[in-house]
Amino acid sequence: MRAPKDQHFLIDKHAVRRIAGLIDLKDRTVLEIGPGEGVLTRELLDRGARVNAVEIDPDLVEELEIVFEDEIAVGTLRLQCGDAIRCELPPFDVVVSNLPYSASSKITFRLLAIGFDEAILMYQAEFASRMMAPAGTPACGRLSIMVQTYCSVQRCFDLPPQAFSPKPQVRSTVVRMIPRGPLFRIADQDRYADVVRALFTHRRKTVRNCLRTSAGILSPDTAEKIIAALPDEILSSRPETLYLEDFATISNLAAE
Repeated sequence: MRAPKDQHFLIDKHAVRRIAGLIDLKDRTVLEIGPGEGVLTRELLDRGARVNAVEIDPDLVEELEIVFEDEIAVGTLRLQCGDAIRCELPPFDVVVSNLPYSASSKITFRLLAIGFDEAILMYQAEFASRMMAPAGTPACGRLSIMVQTYCSVQRCFDLPPQAFSPKPQVRSTVVRMIPRGPLFRIADQDRYADVVRALFTHRRKTVRNCLRTSAGILSPDTAEKIIAALPDEILSSRPETLYLEDFATISNLAAE
């Protein structure tokens, strides 16, 4: 099979077994995004999972339908052709996927919005590091704040380019994400997401200036209300220096 777009097929069978072994799969409904050649799909099925796989390339879907004809017939595998960024996703409990590099961020945001019991996801190593960067450090950003607000995140292991075909130019990292409640009270989760996005749209500016240039995300009245209520210590800081509690405080002011 050919690799579409930026997809790199996982071919290291030991790595496939390690990924599938990170989560109890028996009798669970698994979402697999970008099944590729179906190597991970086969392992998930062999471990007793029901797999709903979403593949963007129609030619790959046709080939997978031939390879997994028996599993499709008995209902343990469902193949859907679509773009996981925007198509309606099939039902699932957990997610196990080697995500396409260019779509990693958008798919992760979407999964957070939908919700899941647990996720084992593979990213570019650099992307995974940014996602796990703690709040209050220079490497943190919108994605790391949103992920860590709602999930505990664990780096499981790295994989070299040789584990894939074609070989990517970078190492990859397998990450485990387990949802949990926010550590600090969030009055409105949609408003929280808006505030985080507004602050990191111009991350090199101060919080005060980020809020004042957030038109299209926060209304000018809302921004000024937040500014009037916040201490100068926060207003004069950059978003990357804030902690999760600070983001919760700002968003709760916006929700009032």
